[in-house]
Amino acid sequence: MPEAATPAEEEDRLFDTLTGTQKSAILMMLLGEDEAAEILKNLSPRELQHLGAAMYSVQGVDQETVNFVLDEFLAIIKQQTSIGLGAGNYIRNVLTKALGGDKAQSVLSRITPASSERPIDILDWMDARAIAELIMDEHPQIVALIISYLDYGLAADVLGLLPHDLQPEVVGRIATLETVQPDAVRELERVMQLKFKANTTLRASQIGGVKAAAKIMNFTKTAMEQRIMKEIKKADKNLMTAIQDNMFVFDNLVMSDERSLQTLLRSVDTDVLVLALKGADELLREKLFGCMSTRAAANIKDEMEALGPVRLTEVQEAQKQIIDVARKMSDDGSIVLAGRGGDEMV
Repeated sequence: MPEAATPAEEEDRLFDTLTGTQKSAILMMLLGEDEAAEILKNLSPRELQHLGAAMYSVQGVDQETVNFVLDEFLAIIKQQTSIGLGAGNYIRNVLTKALGGDKAQSVLSRITPASSERPIDILDWMDARAIAELIMDEHPQIVALIISYLDYGLAADVLGLLPHDLQPEVVGRIATLETVQPDAVRELERVMQLKFKANTTLRASQIGGVKAAAKIMNFTKTAMEQRIMKEIKKADKNLMTAIQDNMFVFDNLVMSDERSLQTLLRSVDTDVLVLALKGADELLREKLFGCMSTRAAANIKDEMEALGPVRLTEVQEAQKQIIDVARKMSDDGSIVLAGRGGDEMV
C-alpha cells in the first residue's frame, strides 16, 4: 500500500497543477494596486479576462505554494503576499484603476456575478455571444462593420456564432471595407443602443479591408475557414485569393515557440520540408534547424543542396501543405501558432 503524501509533497503537487496564467495571477496579487494596474493596462481584453478569472481562482492558495511561485518567478518579493485578504475588492480596484469604471465592470461581469450597461467604444470588452445575438438580425453590412471593430480573436468567435449562410457574406464585406463615414457609424450606434444607452461621437475610421478579413479568418477553425472561403470564391474569386494571400503563411512560423515547431516538424514529411525550406527566408530556416538535432539539420541542408533549382509553384505548394498540417494541429490544441489565434498566453 503506497504511503500517504506528506504536506510538502501535497504542496509540490498543487504547484505542479498551476497553469502559467494562475502563477501570473499569484504574482499580480502580490503587487500593490497601482503597480498591478500599470501591468493590466498593457494586456489585451482577452488576456485580461483570462488573468482576472485566474486571480479569483487562486484566492485560497496556501503560502507554501506562493513561495514556490516566487522561487520560480521572482524570489526578491518572496515574503510579500496579500492573497486571501479582501481579494474581491482588490481585483475590482485594480481593474478600475487600469481600465476605468465602465471597462472594469464589463470584465467583472464575466468573472463575477455582475451586470452593467456599456457604450459602443468598449465592443472589445463584450462577450462574443452577446454581440452575436445583438447583431444576428441586422443587415450584413452592419454586421461586417461591427465585427470589423473587434479584436481579431473576438471577431472570429462572433463570426462562428452567426448563421453559416451569413458568414461568407460578412467576411466578404469586411474584406471590401475601407473608410467608414459618420453616417455608417451613426447607424452602428443605433444598433448598439438597442441594448446599451450611449452617446458616442466617432470620426470616420479606417477599418476592415482584406488584411483584417484575413486576420479574422486566421482565428477560425480550418473547417469553418474552408467553407467560408469556398462561398466567397463563388461570389468573387479574386477577393478569395486576396484574403488567402494575407492569411497565416509559412514565414509566420518564425513567431511560434520551439516546442510547437518541434511537434510540427515530427508530423511533416522530410521531402516536403526540404522543398518548403528552399523558398524560406534565412531567419525561419535557422529557427527550424535549431528545432532539430544537429544531424537531422545537416541532412536537410544536404538534401536541399542536392535538390538544385526548383519551381516556385512547387515550393509554395510544399509550404501550403505544412501550413495545412500546422493549422489542423493548432485546431486540436497540439501546438500554438503565434499570430494565428488559439489559446491566449499570459
